[in-house]
Amino acid sequence: MIKLDVYNIEGKKESDIELNDTVFGVEKNDALVHQVYVAQAANRRSGSAHTKSRSDRRGGGKKPWKQKGTGNARTGSIRNPIWRGGGVTFGPLNTRNFKKSINAKMKRKALLVALSEKVRGDKIRIVDSLNVADNKTKVVANMIAGMGLDKSIVIGFSIDESGSYIAARNINKVNAMETGQLNVFDLLNSEYLVLSKDSIKQLTNKYTA
Repeated sequence: MIKLDVYNIEGKKESDIELNDTVFGVEKNDALVHQVYVAQAANRRSGSAHTKSRSDRRGGGKKPWKQKGTGNARTGSIRNPIWRGGGVTFGPLNTRNFKKSINAKMKRKALLVALSEKVRGDKIRIVDSLNVADNKTKVVANMIAGMGLDKSIVIGFSIDESGSYIAARNINKVNAMETGQLNVFDLLNSEYLVLSKDSIKQLTNKYTA
């Protein structure tokens, strides 16, 4: 078992907790984590960038000048990509699909590896409870300051604590989410992970069942 300190909502140590090795002590697997990270990053791409091709540009139906005899290069349309105002050659299209499928078992294993790496790197903090009185942002900000976390953070609220999510969503460099939404992409893009004892219990029940 892995033992970590538990902080109160003021960011001060008050007890400790034992973590299940099945969830927080998984062996390192960089190749798997990288594969899942790339897939999740690709699946977040909207593919909204779009340029008009020659056929999308207005006009250009008439040949600018006859094929031969003018001394000019041959051209069939003023919407040719090499003309000003013409279409774009090989530009991005919003019909492109960036989606990548990922096996559910791989996604599950990669998340456990990412959680375990947070533990091994001393980048995880456990809070007694994330139920915030009156959902005050200042309470969460003081908790973060009390634990000395000065870089990007993911805060995982348990199902019962999810109503307090709004207390953390507007804090700079804090990504607040329900524990069931934790994923490899967000964990790797944040320096620290903050969970409550209830969140730990939720994760343990889910991944040891």
